Amino acid sequence: MLEGSILQQLEIAHRHSKRPIRFGVYYKNTLVALCHALEDHILNDVTSPLVITAFERGKWYLQEAERYADIAKKSRQIAIMAAPDTGWAEHSTSQLPNVNLVALDPADPVALEWHLIILSPKYTAMVICQELSAADYGSSGLPGSDLERKFYGLWTFEPELVKETATLAIAHIQRYNPELAAKLTAEQQAIQPSLATPEELSAVVSRVVDYLQTEQVNISVPTTIRHQALDNNLVSNEIQAFLRMAQIIDAADITNPMAAAEVVALAETMGQLLDLPAWQIKRLRLAGLLHRIEPLQRVESVLTSGITTSYQEDAPSCPLTCPLVPGVQVLRTMPRLRAAAQIITHQSEWWDGTGEPAGLAGDEIPLESRILALIVEFQWRVHQKQSSQLSREEIINQALEECRQQSRRFDPKLIDTLTLLVMGLQQGLELPIITPKVSAGMWLLDSRLDSETKSSVERNQNSRI
Repeated sequence: MLEGSILQQLEIAHRHSKRPIRFGVYYKNTLVALCHALEDHILNDVTSPLVITAFERGKWYLQEAERYADIAKKSRQIAIMAAPDTGWAEHSTSQLPNVNLVALDPADPVALEWHLIILSPKYTAMVICQELSAADYGSSGLPGSDLERKFYGLWTFEPELVKETATLAIAHIQRYNPELAAKLTAEQQAIQPSLATPEELSAVVSRVVDYLQTEQVNISVPTTIRHQALDNNLVSNEIQAFLRMAQIIDAADITNPMAAAEVVALAETMGQLLDLPAWQIKRLRLAGLLHRIEPLQRVESVLTSGITTSYQEDAPSCPLTCPLVPGVQVLRTMPRLRAAAQIITHQSEWWDGTGEPAGLAGDEIPLESRILALIVEFQWRVHQKQSSQLSREEIINQALEECRQQSRRFDPKLIDTLTLLVMGLQQGLELPIITPKVSAGMWLLDSRLDSETKSSVERNQNSRI
């Protein structure tokens, strides 16, 4: 990392914290897609966000000047950090009353960084990174094309991290323009961003994935290894978008903020007890991480609540025709997540056939959906009892017994497996609760995720609906 850069300051601040930052490597085309998606979301924002940017090699981004004139109309203030030779100062956008240009010293490390920081009362988002050095590229040397340039950093929707980075950026602007820094600080303090609602997150994530998929189509050349690497980088970031959305939904539930991580640990252990193949456990893990996107849990039926349902007939890899709930629809925009979407959708089916959304019964319900449903219920019941005076063993036993009493809902064979798992926990089995490394999403995918989606639910749906 560049000495004195905003990225380095952020890394140092979190180096020894309980939540160290996990950075990733991104190709330029990935970052362009991410930034354009987030900028477009500003154009649809009615809350007038505060926007702070840094344009690495800003002269290459002069083409964005007209775009930022439109963004300015929707923003309360925009601060643009760029080297003085970029041409921004001569462009009419820099003359707008709420656009402030900060001419960086060419020797300033921030002149080599690429940032987009957005603070809105409804949501927060940022991209913050810097290009790899010649030494970082290693034996492969500097890239031959602009498309293959690589950047080190992160992107996130997490409010506290975005606010912290904005504070660092404003402190850097203070060196150049104290008056502007004071104005930006006042704006930041006035905004008080909060965790985005699931609806707001869904809109942002959908736009990010749309841009990434568009970029993927534009550059995908299957016969070229280098372009396959670019393609994989885009796919990885699509997964990251969903995982970040799920993490924020978890964080918003202050009563059970570790639900996804705990569900994953329990579900993976159950999968191992059932001797499931590795690809199926990986698929179950992904569904576990994303399961709270599904809004059917413990709420009114989507089939009777007035929410418009829709039918999915354009996904050859997973041709479900049952109604899909809106929260899961966003997952189906990415073909490689359709298997996970199927698992999440059908976790609300009941063993006796009275569940939703398709009324599947018994073994018609996908196995992973049955596992996920039971584990989610068990984890929730254990967590609800943790504030009681009961011992750990009593809490686990009571949660198991309450799940066992729901014989109409859960697969009896899986109840037996859960009983075996509980016995292990009582005898000292420790399950590692690991927060996923969101900065690298490709490890969650497997070629079988695409090819193994022809489960019993699809066959049953094709015959009954």
